[in-house]
Amino acid sequence: MPPSTALPTFYWVVFGLYEPLLTSLGFMGAVFDPKSTHDQQAPWPAGGPPDEMPLATRVTLLQLGHVAGLLGLLNFFVLSACRKYLFSQPALQEKIVGALLKPLLLGDFLHIAITLWALGDSRWDIANWGGILWITVVTGLSLMIPRISWHMGIGRYVDARDRNIGKTA
Repeated sequence: MPPSTALPTFYWVVFGLYEPLLTSLGFMGAVFDPKSTHDQQAPWPAGGPPDEMPLATRVTLLQLGHVAGLLGLLNFFVLSACRKYLFSQPALQEKIVGALLKPLLLGDFLHIAITLWALGDSRWDIANWGGILWITVVTGLSLMIPRISWHMGIGRYVDARDRNIGKTA
């Protein structure tokens, strides 16, 4: 029997719970310890990071954390509404979830690519990567791979494929 939902439990947990948790924790880390969050974004030359972080850098870091947290909350609320109100309409559910996940998949690719590009010659000096940089790359991949799987139709209802399966003529 084909899947009857465009948002089965696995995808709901990854995009509706895990991703909002990650983005919320990232925001809280930026709020409660902006200096450490800043200092672990990239390897530092000998001598380490400066003692003081410029105010503009702090504001930018907090704004970035806020945007990430907001994206996580959007995931939670949109996907919760899809599961609750569109459970009996998997074709419509697929359209709404797809509209949310398409730009996020593009964002996954760009987030990792821009991070690696911005690191310049330090991009492959992984022995000197800080915790935040590791988290950025690893969690980015942990979201990108399931998003690709969702778009490929793995383990979920795909209207073009599944709408007539099991129906009699």
